[in-house]
Amino acid sequence: MAVRRVVPNIRSEAAQESREFYGLLGFEEVMNHGWIMTLASPSSPAAQISVMTSDKTAPVAPDMSIEVDDVDAAYAVMRECGAEIIHPLQDEEWGVRRFFVRDPGGRVVNVLGHR
Repeated sequence: MAVRRVVPNIRSEAAQESREFYGLLGFEEVMNHGWIMTLASPSSPAAQISVMTSDKTAPVAPDMSIEVDDVDAAYAVMRECGAEIIHPLQDEEWGVRRFFVRDPGGRVVNVLGHR
C-alpha cells in the first residue's frame, strides 16, 4: 500500500477567512462541498490543507486525511492490529471510499481512496 498524500484538517467556522489567509501563502481552493474546503498549492498540488466545519457522514471531524492507493488493504491492516475504528469503511457520495481510525495519540485519521 502506498501513501498518495497527507492533508491536515482544520476545524473552523471561518471558511472564507481561512481561504483568504492561506491564499496569502499561495494556496488556492480546489474543492468545496460547503462543509469541507480543500486548498492546494498550484506549484505543488499535493501540498494541501482542508478547512471543515464538521463531517457530513461521520460522528466526528477527522484531524487529518491520508489518501492511500488501497483503502481496503489499509482497513484490513487496522482491523487486524486492533486499532479503534471510529467510522466504518464505506463509499461516500462525493467519490471516495474511506474509514476513520484513532491513532495512538488520540487523533482521528480519515483514511481514504478515490474511486
